[in-house]
Amino acid sequence: MLSGRSAAGRPSVTASRLPVCLQCGVEGGRAGVAICRRCGLPYGSQPRGTGELASCPVCYRTTDDDGRFASAADPARRLDLVAHVAEHDRFPAGDDEWLESVREGDRVRLGRWTAPYDLVRRYLVTGAVDGGRARREQHDTLVMAMVQVARWGVAGGQLVGDQPDWAEARAAVTAALERYHRRHA
Repeated sequence: MLSGRSAAGRPSVTASRLPVCLQCGVEGGRAGVAICRRCGLPYGSQPRGTGELASCPVCYRTTDDDGRFASAADPARRLDLVAHVAEHDRFPAGDDEWLESVREGDRVRLGRWTAPYDLVRRYLVTGAVDGGRARREQHDTLVMAMVQVARWGVAGGQLVGDQPDWAEARAAVTAALERYHRRHA
């Protein structure tokens, strides 16, 4: 990793010498390129006040207003999206190796239930179930359990109108949460 100084004079880390757009997070295709091919902003310039900022594909966080993330290693450092993703090698969002071991194609099996891999991983990382419009129709028992755990927590109490399958699925989701976030010794 290379290090330099940010505009505020603080140390910054970049994963490569290629420029990275602070609006959309796209890395320049070659050194010396000045304008982002995706959003049209000059590389290194502050993001526009309007529009969507870049999101990390690993931890799903969105960049701060300056188009950067605080470093997990040194919060005084500000990282662009490419450097932030590279930092996940040292600071993973969770145990993705274990999650891959319970993957079946594009789905994850927890207990006797399956759900879309991307949705389960996003839930395990963020604790929020936001499937979007495309996933609203994939509301199987495991996804219902994730919604219930997100709404009411992992406590083992009985819910009004609870179904035995939902209680069992909530237990499987709770066990998966605890296993996914267990740090390696």
